[in-house]
Amino acid sequence: MDTTHLEPVRNVAIVSSAGAGKTSVSEALLYVGGAIPMLGSVMHGTTVSDFEPEELRHRTSTSTSLLQFTWNHTNINLIDPPGALDLLGESLAALQAVDAVILILNGTMGVRTELARLWTRIKELDLPCLVFVNGLDKEGASFENTLEICRKQLDCVPLPMAVPINTGMSLDGIVDVRHEKLVRSGSSSAIVEHLLVPLPLEGMLNRARQQLVEAVAESGETLLETYVAQGELSQEDLLQGLRRDIQTKQFLPIYGGSATHNVGVWSLLDAIVALLPSPSERGAAHPWHGIHPETHEGCERKGSLQEPFSAYVFKTIIDPFVGRLSYCRVLSGTIHADATVLNASKHVREKLGHFYTVLGKRHVAVDSARAGEIVAIGKLKDTHTGDTLCQETAPICYPILSLPKPILSFAIDATSKTDIDKVSLGLHKLIEEDPTLEFARNAETKEMVLSGMGQFHIDLALEKLHRKFGVDVILHTPKVPYRETLKTKSQAQGKYKKQTGGHGQYGDCWLKVAPLPRGHGYAFENRVVGGAIPRNFIPAVEKGVLDAMHEGPLGGFPVVDVQVAVYDGSYHAVDSSEMSFKIAGSMAFKKAIETAHPVLLEPVMTVEIDTPTDAVGAVMGDLNARRGRIVAVNAQDHAEQIKALVPLAELLRYATALNAMTGGRGSYVMDFAQYDEVPRELAAKVIERQKAEGQAATAH
Repeated sequence: MDTTHLEPVRNVAIVSSAGAGKTSVSEALLYVGGAIPMLGSVMHGTTVSDFEPEELRHRTSTSTSLLQFTWNHTNINLIDPPGALDLLGESLAALQAVDAVILILNGTMGVRTELARLWTRIKELDLPCLVFVNGLDKEGASFENTLEICRKQLDCVPLPMAVPINTGMSLDGIVDVRHEKLVRSGSSSAIVEHLLVPLPLEGMLNRARQQLVEAVAESGETLLETYVAQGELSQEDLLQGLRRDIQTKQFLPIYGGSATHNVGVWSLLDAIVALLPSPSERGAAHPWHGIHPETHEGCERKGSLQEPFSAYVFKTIIDPFVGRLSYCRVLSGTIHADATVLNASKHVREKLGHFYTVLGKRHVAVDSARAGEIVAIGKLKDTHTGDTLCQETAPICYPILSLPKPILSFAIDATSKTDIDKVSLGLHKLIEEDPTLEFARNAETKEMVLSGMGQFHIDLALEKLHRKFGVDVILHTPKVPYRETLKTKSQAQGKYKKQTGGHGQYGDCWLKVAPLPRGHGYAFENRVVGGAIPRNFIPAVEKGVLDAMHEGPLGGFPVVDVQVAVYDGSYHAVDSSEMSFKIAGSMAFKKAIETAHPVLLEPVMTVEIDTPTDAVGAVMGDLNARRGRIVAVNAQDHAEQIKALVPLAELLRYATALNAMTGGRGSYVMDFAQYDEVPRELAAKVIERQKAEGQAATAH
């Protein structure tokens, strides 16, 4: 099939686990594609993708990069997100904006947790995929073992397309199965040699070629007839069949090589252009579905130029000097810089700034963008990651990206009280860049709490906070939002009587308190008969009760799950007032709850843990030590999912512990489940600590 008539654009995300060499592969693609004059190095901090100070310091990607270049008359938009599990949200956002994926596996590593999660998302989005097995120049690397890993852990049919000649230090080029050539290149030159396959390698090529041709022929009736009749497929038939089968996931093409030695990279670059779909092909087969923002009726775009303009924002970058840059995938129509469009997610009009194409930190201004293209738009006022931009007269809103929830939280204090506002402003700006961060002021504990996907994620946020906004914070373990409740029924009188010059104050009420089922909160009932308390003072009694519920008798924690009834009292025709009955209600409640056997409650979380099978015993034993209750254990592919109920107090540093138990291969998510009673001996320690903190605060 001649591909020259296809739309000359490819939008591809390149994803991997941390350490697999994804950034090095991106660098090598730019080098072979002629976009850069020499091959940069992650270790030396000279790659195009990694240019943020944090990336240079940690020698790993920490933010999504956009790499746009042209090769073989095709514009390639390569999105390179970080591979660390803590930064998984960046990769998930990138997948929403592309038409295909390059999956980087390392010849010495298996499929780690973050890659398994990405693979699940790739399958959900039905994205065509190529695999590049990197690091085959390393000792112990194996192309064959990686094929087996793909078969078992990715549950796919791997199809070798570029087979390495030797591995380890002896790696010497690859055999390109589709082109039937020996391909050699080097790290010091972008020139690629295409040679005849030498006699000793012909047997290997013939076997791989036959496997390829048979796989393509068997997936299509017409091609199968041609193959049966002729015993072979033409290069044109083979290419046509490959393109179709990659898009329908019949098999997974596997390319081998080494990015740092520039081995096998040409074949991967050739496959991006020759085998992966253009935006219009992808849009025709998988239209972009959304809703009308006002009627909420379903609507779609197929990605054509003739459709009204729409775009999806998949990444936001905020720089104190440059301002905000929004990376947008144009899904339909055409748009010009300085146009006014609708942000359908926020229901506001947005004036577009300048448009740029991007190569790492280099930006080149352009005047317009068309369906299928990716551009950076400057200084959008109200638009954030995940938002939809569209033509006002033909609105559409694409689904909001579902991102993983933070699992690790720290309370933070500004090192200087004068910096509190700057800390808050800076963190809110960072959250615009990275929505998997969360920052909030806890109304109960009075703490500022920063939450992220792990320790590395939190550390990165604070490094950026220092660099971009010039402020530092101190981290400490956040307080657990305990509650108090009562175990038995009780009753008490609250009588407030104060005589001063002129009118006095008089309020008198009797309250009954009783426990409610867990999670029912609070109920108030008026059982006064005979006018013992005038009806207009009953709301004041309830206000007094609500005020008193803010601080329970044990540790000053809020009181929950209590039923309160006012059933008797007395009043004074002159001295009674709303204030006096409010104070009386508060007094009565405090007395009643003290004799109702108050107990301490703690938040309990539902935790779902994905762990390798070989670590299940250690993880379950650790959960038991954390007062966890195992609810279910479900076997998955080469892993187990454990569902448990665990007190939040035992999970404040769980991310670090799980990493240690599973060698970084485990992950978890958690959600609030319920409040449960704290065991007596632990409750005594919590109450003692709370009182000590209160005394220390009073002393200061």
